[in-house]
Amino acid sequence: MERSSEPNGRKSSVDMIVERLQEDISSMRLMPGSRISEPDIAAQFGVSRQPVRDAFSRLESMGLLRIRPRKATEVKRFSRSEIEKSRFVRAAVEMEVLRRAARRCAVADGHELDSCLALQRKALAKGDQLAFAQLDYDFHRALCGIAGVPFAFDVICAEKKKVDRLCRLGLSREDRMPQLIDDHARIAEAVKAGREEEAVEAGTEHLSRLDATIEAIKITSAAYFDDED
Repeated sequence: MERSSEPNGRKSSVDMIVERLQEDISSMRLMPGSRISEPDIAAQFGVSRQPVRDAFSRLESMGLLRIRPRKATEVKRFSRSEIEKSRFVRAAVEMEVLRRAARRCAVADGHELDSCLALQRKALAKGDQLAFAQLDYDFHRALCGIAGVPFAFDVICAEKKKVDRLCRLGLSREDRMPQLIDDHARIAEAVKAGREEEAVEAGTEHLSRLDATIEAIKITSAAYFDDED
């Protein structure tokens, strides 16, 4: 398999293909169930089929593609069972992060959270959903840093990416950004005040926002979900 990066530090063709397709899938430019082919992607990037095959394998391991022998590769549909598993893992980690952050938050840490919120409100004012999505990651990364467990963000990030498509679809169907910013503000205030259980309560409510989105999309866009789910 092609190495993830070249000796000179440049990204390999596999890395570039993975990043492009991951963004296209996460942003819903490639919808669940969409078919993609090795020859088409190879032609698009001007590479042989081997790095495309390697990229597809990596994306499959990330839960974004479904590779079927002798059948077309397709963008993986949503799975309720996988969503439930992902959210369970994320909630378990994130609630501990919030407890620790509330115990450790210093004045400078509070300013960092306030800065994150200010940038989110700017994205809201511009209606910039893509920027808001990235700033959402930044907020949760900051909480992990304040908690003294920056490595926890790797777990949160991996699980969050598995449901990003639902989040993006939810944001495109209704303006949920103000509600999410309000959630972040509640979390930040509880953390800054050292109120652990209040931070956990706010975090739990924040993560539950996706429940209604999942149910609505399941009804209105059943084709996006796995038939076996």
